[in-house]
Amino acid sequence: MTAVMPTYARYPVTLVRGEGTRVWDDEGRPYLDLIGGLGALSLGHAHPRWVTAVADAASTIGLTSNLVTTLPQERLASRLAARTVVEDPRVFFCNSGAEANEALLKLVRKWGLREGRPAIVVLEGSFHGRTVATLAATGQPEKRAPFEPLLDWFRFVPPGDLDALDGAMAAGDVGAVFLEPVLGEGGVRPLATSYLQGVRARCDAAGALLAVDEVQAGCGRAGTWLSIEAADVRPDVVSLAKALGGGLPIGALVAPAALRFGPGEHASTFGGGPVPSAAALAVIEEIDHADLLANVRAMGVLLRAEVARLAPAGTLRDIRGAGLLLGFEAGPGIAATDVVTALRARGVLVSTAGAATIRCTPPFTIGRDEVDEAAKAFASALEDVAA
Repeated sequence: MTAVMPTYARYPVTLVRGEGTRVWDDEGRPYLDLIGGLGALSLGHAHPRWVTAVADAASTIGLTSNLVTTLPQERLASRLAARTVVEDPRVFFCNSGAEANEALLKLVRKWGLREGRPAIVVLEGSFHGRTVATLAATGQPEKRAPFEPLLDWFRFVPPGDLDALDGAMAAGDVGAVFLEPVLGEGGVRPLATSYLQGVRARCDAAGALLAVDEVQAGCGRAGTWLSIEAADVRPDVVSLAKALGGGLPIGALVAPAALRFGPGEHASTFGGGPVPSAAALAVIEEIDHADLLANVRAMGVLLRAEVARLAPAGTLRDIRGAGLLLGFEAGPGIAATDVVTALRARGVLVSTAGAATIRCTPPFTIGRDEVDEAAKAFASALEDVAA
């Protein structure tokens, strides 16, 4: 009997070691890891640059709190400000995606109240976290229901529907539109370029902010630093996490100086500590050194193509995503959880994003041989489950 609270439906696997895109369980069995820490393991397991950076930081100075400045945090903030397309950016550090989104919501709500526009438009099917505010902003009623009533700041509209957005903004009380450019937990569904550009235009016309959740798709996972860059759209406020830390907990809010929090308005004891900041710097350095964004794009295209080529007819309805954030929607009568189980039996670990979608978020370092292995396992698993 475990003393761990059952907040996850855990797989019957106990992992004890990892290297690159491979992990081993307590019985010595290897697995190809296409979960990648649910998208957080950007460099894979035990990457030498990352390990060295973390060890050096941990042996130099521990947690200092944010009452003082540390060099790793300052350097990381400068790197994020330079890479993230936000006007005159300032960075707030925290420990997770939910915390980054919580900070984002507080910040845009503060601005909206000041401007007399307290409402925030969010998308049906979205997922922004499990804290109180982020859950209230999540467009999946079954996740909100056990905790309602929640905050009443939010107005939900269907993704991709600009007419619905116009209707939601018609009253003139909307201070921000908050969205994921690629809906992650909502089935790995990229929003169309025309829609994202239409949202930006409507925010500009209304004087509202465009706030984007790049927790799952950002920091290179979609093949660009931010997934919204593919639509040539500049957001006003951005949340980051997951792939940023390469396996250590760190989140970030990037916002214009004009919107920033002042002393005492928001805080995080552990946010941007020396060790996770050093880890994130190592991730950014390796992305640049090894041209990993090009690899993310190439391997994402290859994995999609090979699975599509090998999968038995009728076993896949759709393949969606961007870069190495991929969703494989199973065909009629096939449950995603059954495919996950069949893949695990073949030594491949994946997750789900809804009842019918198998999600793959492997490390950015995945290579052609591993893609080939994964695609063949997918085809075999789909064939067995369909039979």
